[in-house]
Amino acid sequence: MSIDVRPASVFDDVRAVLGPKSPTSNVCFCLSYRIPSKLNNSLRGPARGAYVEELCQATPAPGVLAYDGDTPVGWAAIAPRAATTFARNRKIPQVDDLPVWSLWCIRVRPGHRGQGISYALIAGAVEFARENGAPVVEAYPLDNGDSKVDLTMAYAGIRKNFEHAGFTKAADTTSTLAGHPRILMRLDLH
Repeated sequence: MSIDVRPASVFDDVRAVLGPKSPTSNVCFCLSYRIPSKLNNSLRGPARGAYVEELCQATPAPGVLAYDGDTPVGWAAIAPRAATTFARNRKIPQVDDLPVWSLWCIRVRPGHRGQGISYALIAGAVEFARENGAPVVEAYPLDNGDSKVDLTMAYAGIRKNFEHAGFTKAADTTSTLAGHPRILMRLDLH
């Protein structure tokens, strides 16, 4: 299996990985950290997908997709931190004033997990950020040690996967997810 990671510019492929089975569902669609809470809460059902479809047409794209051949099998959300709610997040500190990019969601489709796709997504997201001028990429994964993580809450990633990609811990946070602390990890792209 050869995994190819590309900018998430094809909405139908993003929907295949992130979208709900029912178009009227109010699934995250990876908007909760991307847009202000008030806007996020106002987008209901199909309006969520329509908003993401517009994001897919923007430059830069809202993230990257992993493909196995022509099949989209994974997603990673990455954007300049200043363009996300992480810019104002009181639980996740800002380490410095660099225009860092945030990598906050990694999702691998059921049936494709356990094949290294999350590693490919992290590497692809880092390369995407580099190509778009990011000096540093930050992530806020779970510091779960050897503990199992509930798959519905594993979207933030886990520490060991980011260490594998060359990230190092830069700071503690006061954020927790699924009972695990989240840490701030960074990778300098210079």
